[in-house]
Amino acid sequence: MGSFLRLIHAAFVLLGPLLALRAGKADAGAKLARALEKLGPAYIKLGQMLATRPDIVGARVSRALEHLQDRLPPFPEAQARAVIAQDLGAPVEVFFTELGPAVAAASIAQVHRGRTTEGAEVAVKVLRPGIEARFARDLDALALFARLAESVSAEARRLRFIAIKETLAASVALELDLRMEAAAASELYERTRADHDFRVPHIDWQRTASRTLTSEWIDGTPIRDPALLSAAGHDPKKLALVVVRSFLTQALRDGFFHADMHPGNLFVDTQGRLVAVDFGIMGRLEPPLRRFMAGTLAGFLSRDYVKIAQLHYDMSFVPPQHPIETFAQALRAIGEPIFGRSAREISIAQLLGQLFETTRRFDMQAQPPLVLLQKTMVVVEGVARGLDPDFDIWEASRPVAEQWVTDNLRPEARLARAAEGFSALGRLADDLPQLVKNAEDLSRMVAEGGVRLHPETALLIAAEQERRAKPVRIGIVLMLGLLFFLVMYLGRHLL
Repeated sequence: MGSFLRLIHAAFVLLGPLLALRAGKADAGAKLARALEKLGPAYIKLGQMLATRPDIVGARVSRALEHLQDRLPPFPEAQARAVIAQDLGAPVEVFFTELGPAVAAASIAQVHRGRTTEGAEVAVKVLRPGIEARFARDLDALALFARLAESVSAEARRLRFIAIKETLAASVALELDLRMEAAAASELYERTRADHDFRVPHIDWQRTASRTLTSEWIDGTPIRDPALLSAAGHDPKKLALVVVRSFLTQALRDGFFHADMHPGNLFVDTQGRLVAVDFGIMGRLEPPLRRFMAGTLAGFLSRDYVKIAQLHYDMSFVPPQHPIETFAQALRAIGEPIFGRSAREISIAQLLGQLFETTRRFDMQAQPPLVLLQKTMVVVEGVARGLDPDFDIWEASRPVAEQWVTDNLRPEARLARAAEGFSALGRLADDLPQLVKNAEDLSRMVAEGGVRLHPETALLIAAEQERRAKPVRIGIVLMLGLLFFLVMYLGRHLL
C-alpha cells in the first residue's frame, strides 16, 4: 500500500506544474523542477533528460530544469567526511591533505575537490546519505505502476513496462555502488584510450570504495555554455559532432557506452577533447543488437526502407502476420519527410510521436536493452542541438555507421561471426543428450496419463493465484478512483 500511496502523492505533486505547463505560464518550468526535486532521485533523472530537449519542452522550461543536472543543494561537508572515513576505514587526513566543499551536487552524490597525500589533484565523489532507501521506495512505486499498467493495458504489455522497470532497477543498483562506477570508468578508459577527441579520467583505486570514488581532477569548460566554449577557443559546432559520434562509436564499435551524457557530465579540456564524468549508468549492446542498430542507421541514411524492415523481421521485433512491405512503407513515411530539411524545420516531438504510433500499429514489443540506448540518443541529440541549433544528426551519424558496415562486412569479420555460430552449435551438441532424455521423460509421463498434481498441491496453487490477484484488483479499483478524481478536478478548473 505504501507504494500505491507514493504513486498518488506523485500524481498530486506533478498536477500543478503540468497544468501550469499546459497553460503556458512563465513559472511552469521552475514549478516542475521543484516538484521533480521534491519527489526524489528517480524523478530528477526524468527532469535531467527533459532539460536537454528544449525542442520538446521549450527553451524556458529546459533552462529551469538544468539545475537538476549538477546544481542541487549539497549535503553538509561534515557528513561527506564521515562517509569517506567510514568507507575507506581511516580518517580523511590519512588519504587527503585537502578536501574542499562540494563543487557539484546531483540526485545521487556530490563531488568535492581534493588533493591526495602524494600531491595529486582529485575529484572525490560521495553518495548522499540514505539515497539507497529513497531509490528503493521510488522503484517499488514504479514496479507497482508497471504491474497495474500491464494488468489492464495491452499497450503497456507491448511496451513491456515491467521489463523496463527491471532494467532501470538493475542500472540503479550498479549506480549506487561506486566501485561499479569506477570499474565502468576504467573499462571505458581502456576501450577509448586511442580516441583522439574523447577521454575518461583515471581512477584512484586506493581511495575508492562502495560509497566513495576518487578520480583524476579535470580542468575543463562545461559543455552547456556555447558562448563560454567559444571564448575558450573551442568550436561548438565541431563539439556537437564529437558528442554524437563518440556516443555512436562506443555503442557500435564497443557495445559499451556512457548512458548519462547530459551537459552536467561533459567538459572540454584545454586540448579540445570531450571529457566525460559520472559513469553510474552505462549501456551494453550484444553483437546482434549492434548489427541491428548499425544496419537501421545505414538503411535510413541510404533510404533503403525494405532493408530496415527486414532487419526488424530478422530480429523478430515485428510479428510475422504484418506484411514486410507494409512495414517498409510505414518506415518510409517516417524517414522521407526529414531528409533535405534543416534541424530547425524538424519537430523531434512529432517525429517521436510518429515512431511510437508505428510501433503500436505493428505490435512491436519494447526491447529493454534498446530503451536505454534510445533514451541516451535523445539526450545526446539534445546536447548537440544546444551547441548547434542546425545540427543534423543523420549526417553526423553517417561516418560512424558507414565505418561499422565496412568493418563488419569484410570477409574476415564474416568468418569471425561464423566461428561464433559454430561455437554455439558445439555447445548445443554437448547439451543435446540431456535435452533428448528430458523430452523422452516428458513423453513417457504424458503417455502414462499426463502430469498429475496432488489435490493439496492444486489447492495451494489456486490459493496463491487468488492471493496474487487480490492486490491487483484492489489497485485497479483505487487507480480508477484516482483517475475519476483527476478528471473531475481538470473538468472543474479547465473547462
